[in-house]
Amino acid sequence: METLMTVLPESLIEIREHHEPDYKPMVDYQSWRVALMNYTADLLPEKINRVQKHTETDEVFVLMKGRCILFIGEGEESVTKIHAVDMELYKLYNVKKDVWHSHTFSEDARVLIVENRDTVVENSPFVPLSESQCGDVVRLTKEIWG
Repeated sequence: METLMTVLPESLIEIREHHEPDYKPMVDYQSWRVALMNYTADLLPEKINRVQKHTETDEVFVLMKGRCILFIGEGEESVTKIHAVDMELYKLYNVKKDVWHSHTFSEDARVLIVENRDTVVENSPFVPLSESQCGDVVRLTKEIWG
């Protein structure tokens, strides 16, 4: 059976790709956004010196390829304790609203992200990690990935 490749108009279907480093929104629709994030050297464990939270939304992560560790920080105004979650392929990880987080990727990693479309700098503050906490990020990564 022969299949003909037909280019369909975007009014019927949007097809998007992202192969460059870092985060890129791919689809915005009404109140939600789907993005892809790939490896970036900025998120090597030894470079992670801050975490972020979203004050108006949860954020869902799905590991599609490679490896990714989610760093989850306890605390309200600052991080009091850091946890590391070694993501498994195709599982949904929902980081709750107001939870500090960051992540590190293997070089071949691809992560799907679903969040509110209005997730912006104004409702997504960062907080610095202490020198000890930065060391914890590196130590936890070595413990998990060897």
